[in-house]
Amino acid sequence: MHLSRFPRVTLSHAPTPLEPLTRLSRQLGGPTIYIKRDDCTGLASGGNKTRKLEFLLGDALAQGATHLVTQGATQSNHVRQTAAAAAKFGLGCTALLEVRVADGAPEYYNSGNVLLDKIFNCTLESRPAGLDMNQELVAVGERLREQGEKPYLIPGGGSNAIGALGYVVCAQEMLMQANERQLRIDHVVHATGSCGTQAGLVVGLQGMNTGIPVLGIGVRAPRERQEANVHALAQATWDHLGLPGTLARETVQANCDYVGGGYGVPTPGMIEAVQMLAQTEGILLDPVYSGKGMAGLIDLIRRGQFGKDENVVFVHTGGSVGLFGYREVFAP
Repeated sequence: MHLSRFPRVTLSHAPTPLEPLTRLSRQLGGPTIYIKRDDCTGLASGGNKTRKLEFLLGDALAQGATHLVTQGATQSNHVRQTAAAAAKFGLGCTALLEVRVADGAPEYYNSGNVLLDKIFNCTLESRPAGLDMNQELVAVGERLREQGEKPYLIPGGGSNAIGALGYVVCAQEMLMQANERQLRIDHVVHATGSCGTQAGLVVGLQGMNTGIPVLGIGVRAPRERQEANVHALAQATWDHLGLPGTLARETVQANCDYVGGGYGVPTPGMIEAVQMLAQTEGILLDPVYSGKGMAGLIDLIRRGQFGKDENVVFVHTGGSVGLFGYREVFAP
C-alpha cells in the first residue's frame, strides 16, 4: 500500500509506543494485554484523530483551503485536535457542537475539550441533538464561502476514506513494532464510534494479509448499524487505495453491549475501567470512548472470550482531556 501518493502533513509523534500492560494482565488473569498508545500522538494532548488529520489537512492544503469546518459532540476530541491543526497551519476553524448529552454537569459544557477549543480560537456553534450534522456542515461551508473563505469540510471524527488512511498507517506501524519484538498479535480491540479508526485498521491489517481480527467496542450505535457503517467506510477506503476486489463483510466485527444509557453517558463498567487502568498502569482513559472500550475488553476477558495464551492489543484512542468534563462522576 503506497500511502505516499496521498497529500499529507506531519502532526503525529509517531511511532506511538506499544507497551505491555503487565499489572492489568495479571489482575485480570486472562490474555496478555498490550496497549497501542495513540493517546500519545502529540497534537493538543494527543488522540486518534491526529493520524486522520495528517491526510485531511494534506488534502485541504492541496485544495487551497483557508478554513476548516467540522462537527462533533460537546466534548469532542476530534474538534479539539482539528482546532489545533488549523492553528498550526494558520487556517480558520469553525466547529458545530451537537448537544448529545442534555443533562451533564456544568463542567461538561465549559471545561475539558470545550476549554481547549476556545484556547485554540475555534469558532464554536451549538446544535441540538438529532440533526443531520454533516448537512449542517454544508450550510456553514456555504456561509463561509459567501464571506470569501475557501472552506474544507471534515465529517465528524474525521471519518471518511481520506481520514481513515491514518489508521491504515497505524496498522502498518503496529505490525512493524510487533515484528521487531517477535510479538504475535492475536486480537486488536478498540472503541469504535464514527468508524474511521476501525475502518482504517481493518483495511490496513487485511491489506497486509495478517489475519489479525479487529474488534470494535461500540460507544453509540447498535451493532448491526455500527458494523454496516464501518464496512461501508472500510470498502470506500479499500477502493481509495486501489486495492483489488472487495473487503469481506465478516472482517468487520463490533460489540455494542457496553454503550449503556447512550453516547457519553457514564456506565459502572466505564468508571471501573478508567480507575483500574489508572491504578494499575498509571494510564488515563477517557469517559466516552477508550473508557467504554476498555470496559468491554475487561468484561470479555472475564467471560473467557480470549485464551490465556493469547496476546491482545488495545488501541488507546486518547481523550483523557474529557475527564475534566466528568468531574462529578469520578470525584463527587
